[in-house]
Amino acid sequence: MKKRLKILITSGPTRGPIDAMRYITNKSTGRLGTEIAKEALNQGARVTFIYGRGSIVPDIKDVGENLYLNLKLIEIITVSDLIKSINQELKDGTYDVVIHSMAVLDYVPDKYISDKVASGKDKWIIRLIKTPKVIKMIKEIAPDIFLVGFKLEFNKTKEELIKITHEVLIKSNSDLMVANDLKDLEKERHVAYFVDKNGKVIDVKKGKKNIAKKLIKFIFEELK
Repeated sequence: MKKRLKILITSGPTRGPIDAMRYITNKSTGRLGTEIAKEALNQGARVTFIYGRGSIVPDIKDVGENLYLNLKLIEIITVSDLIKSINQELKDGTYDVVIHSMAVLDYVPDKYISDKVASGKDKWIIRLIKTPKVIKMIKEIAPDIFLVGFKLEFNKTKEELIKITHEVLIKSNSDLMVANDLKDLEKERHVAYFVDKNGKVIDVKKGKKNIAKKLIKFIFEELK
């Protein structure tokens, strides 16, 4: 009997709480992660979808009731929540693939105020501290997992983008990295470069649906 792949996908934004009313976040919508999850489900995979609050998520109408039963949804808010969820999911060793497309905040407020800070201040200085690199933790928890990472830069040349992406791939021990430039996302044309361990661009796709289809096809071919 053909094995059904079990895939963990992270998607959408993370938040850094400031006080009871405010937080910092990023521009991620979770749209690409959702397209990847839909394509994985359509190809017969079992999918766990860890998503940031406010993110787009796969809907039962997208894949149908039968395939939707193969989807597990986990909502997180903070980077700490994400790390906890990844540890819990990967510790039993049942996953084949992690697709880490979530936009993880690099910096968060150093302290959380559990009340609302009054708006009467002329100035409010907030200190930010660096968060752990989540992608580097994944192979430490599950060394045999097939890991796909995403690298988002801004206003880089293609050569600069590929070089930076390959460096991140090596540092994180990923098997494949998808490179994006924010200027392309903001123009709604979403160009993605698929970078392998040798730093070679093995494919270029435009549009979120095409990127998702290529990624899942590549994974299935690699792990068949």
